[in-house]
Amino acid sequence: MHRTPEFPDLLRLIDERAAAFRAAIAAAPSLDLPVPTCPGWTLFDLVQHIGEGRRRWAATVAAGPDATSRTPARGDAVAPREREAASAWLADSTELLLAALREAGPEQGCFTGWGVTQTPHTAGGVARHQVQEIAVHTYDAQLAVGRPAPLPVEVALDGVEESLFIASFTRSPWPHEPTAFDLHAAEGRSWRLTVDGDGARTTRLPAVGAAPGAAGLAIRGTAGDLVLWRYDRIPVDSLQLDGDPKLLDLLFAWEPEDWA
Repeated sequence: MHRTPEFPDLLRLIDERAAAFRAAIAAAPSLDLPVPTCPGWTLFDLVQHIGEGRRRWAATVAAGPDATSRTPARGDAVAPREREAASAWLADSTELLLAALREAGPEQGCFTGWGVTQTPHTAGGVARHQVQEIAVHTYDAQLAVGRPAPLPVEVALDGVEESLFIASFTRSPWPHEPTAFDLHAAEGRSWRLTVDGDGARTTRLPAVGAAPGAAGLAIRGTAGDLVLWRYDRIPVDSLQLDGDPKLLDLLFAWEPEDWA
């Protein structure tokens, strides 16, 4: 059964993934360690990105529905170089974000920066996306220190849908024959990305094996691997493909106007 995490669950998951990120940083021999999945970045760059980004989102959520752009970061936006100080700064960054989200509540309007999608422009929508951003960057940090861990199932199952809702929605017409891409998580949830003259949109499907009709391409794997593929952390050949893989080339080459 599909269930979008409730707002308190999203806040809990942000906190849990942020703690896992700090644990990965604590395990690193040096913050100068390169991050393979973020070319050109060190762990310190990732620390800076996570901390400053959460402070900016905290300020943006606090700015309310009238904000028209991301807001400058709250508090000190520069990460300390010393490890313990950096960890404390990261913890403060997370708490600033969580406090802003709690104060706003899930229904408050919020600038998001992601245009017209299937995800609302609310603090709840921001919280849902923040879970995924922190989770994927936690994987990056864990991989850098040689301790990659699967994304928690609760996070990953929502992450497949969340990424599709934001990054794969458009009202621009698909310039090829209409088709569909089905994503099947091994944990028992499935989604269909339909592309046709009305654009691209995602719907939930029944359990694997009960999906209506045939998709042009079905993509199968654990929910965590599907998320990591969606965020370019692992190659598509890490997944099982059933159907015409050339459709992915068409999808990746497509540049709708509202994706610019």
